[in-house]
Amino acid sequence: MNNDLQYKIVKPDRPLSDFVDSFWFLRNQSDTAKETIGLPDGLIDILLFKSTKEPFRIAQLGGLTQHEQAKVPANSQMFCISFKLPAVEYIFKENIAGIVNSGRFLPDGFWRFTENDLLDFERFIEKATRKIHSLLPEKTDERKRKLFELIYATKGAITVKELSEKVFWSSRQINRYFNQQFGISLKAYCNILRFRASLDHIANGRLFPEENFFDQNHFIKEVKKFSGVVPKELSQNKNDRFILLSAIKHT
Repeated sequence: MNNDLQYKIVKPDRPLSDFVDSFWFLRNQSDTAKETIGLPDGLIDILLFKSTKEPFRIAQLGGLTQHEQAKVPANSQMFCISFKLPAVEYIFKENIAGIVNSGRFLPDGFWRFTENDLLDFERFIEKATRKIHSLLPEKTDERKRKLFELIYATKGAITVKELSEKVFWSSRQINRYFNQQFGISLKAYCNILRFRASLDHIANGRLFPEENFFDQNHFIKEVKKFSGVVPKELSQNKNDRFILLSAIKHT
């Protein structure tokens, strides 16, 4: 990754890992903004952010379903909690259908986070972990638990029909649940997860399908759909434009 950009990711243990994918930070230590392209990862983010020109803010980002150009401001840093979809219902207790591919600012003091929490990443993780632990549900709907277990275990490489049969929940009901809670169909979400899983291979120069794509043409088409470029150009990642890909390569 570009020397001006620092990135670190930490994975949680269970039971947090049922709801939280990771904690991570990104810092731009240079005096110039960095052009980047965000890639879909199927996660919901709670983000703490500040720069020398922008005040401290807390935001919730509703998960990308498409690539998006963005800038990492000069002399900025962000700490983030990336959540899996079950957190929407059981941790946030409100749907995110209205903020897909966008986000919203959260009120000052959300989860008692302050600007001082950006001073120490490890302490941020400890504080966030305590808060999320306090919000963990005593029980969850068994069909939903099994549904997400299968989705994440297969990295999205499973059909809606298979999922429906395995969790004894109709495809129509599952898709209604997904659209109402997350603003996206189950099939579309699985496609995002499969694309995200393919980045692990692309980052290491393996430019052929390994995640249950139909064939090479389908693989290329899906990668271009979600990233805007073909696998070869994505793997080259000139100027570290694709931060997620750079992070995978250096993790």
